[in-house]
Amino acid sequence: MSDREHSRRSKAVIFTGGTLGEWAMDRMTPEAFLIGADRGAEFLVRHGVRPHLALGDFDSVTAEQRNEIAEFSLECLACDPVDKDWTDTELAIREAVSRGYRHIEIVGGLGTRFDHSLANVHLLRQLAEQGCEGRLIDEHNEIRLCKGELRLEADSRYKYVSLLPLSMVVKGVTLEGFQYPLTDATLTLGWSLGVSNVLMDAQGRITLSEGQLLVIRSRD
Repeated sequence: MSDREHSRRSKAVIFTGGTLGEWAMDRMTPEAFLIGADRGAEFLVRHGVRPHLALGDFDSVTAEQRNEIAEFSLECLACDPVDKDWTDTELAIREAVSRGYRHIEIVGGLGTRFDHSLANVHLLRQLAEQGCEGRLIDEHNEIRLCKGELRLEADSRYKYVSLLPLSMVVKGVTLEGFQYPLTDATLTLGWSLGVSNVLMDAQGRITLSEGQLLVIRSRD
């Protein structure tokens, strides 16, 4: 990909090996740099989409699928499954950040492997610490991390908004535009006070003075 074409793309969208379906096709917008991580690359190729980058150890696909991924992708980076230190999703995030992307979506990062799902949620913290905006998206959820302030636009796809601490304590939590407001509240890891709120206005505002807060938008 040329530098000019690369510069037109404002975000990186990583398709990874969790639960993917037809809903994920909506994330393939023209401004997205598409990364397929392991089985996520196979998903893209199977749907006739050429990843800008495919990477991983490809231990979740067959040898035939791996060859198809390598031939169909614009760029392919393979690594040894024994020697690598990070998951394929983290490898994809690190690659996206190294290429200058600061808006990164992880699509299909939630699935039947709870260890991988939780690890992917924790990757939002790594992105935030590098000054990036990260989103973890599946068919029913969108998960973001708030450090300081976050504004949410009303979205008919998501009825509920839950706030769960990622740090041990989150202080000074104030909510504006929600059915159940909070003012200078403290949320503690292990308690469910912030679950299932509802955004009532066209825009909601979440502010906090200390800590890191997961903001989970969801639908049944």
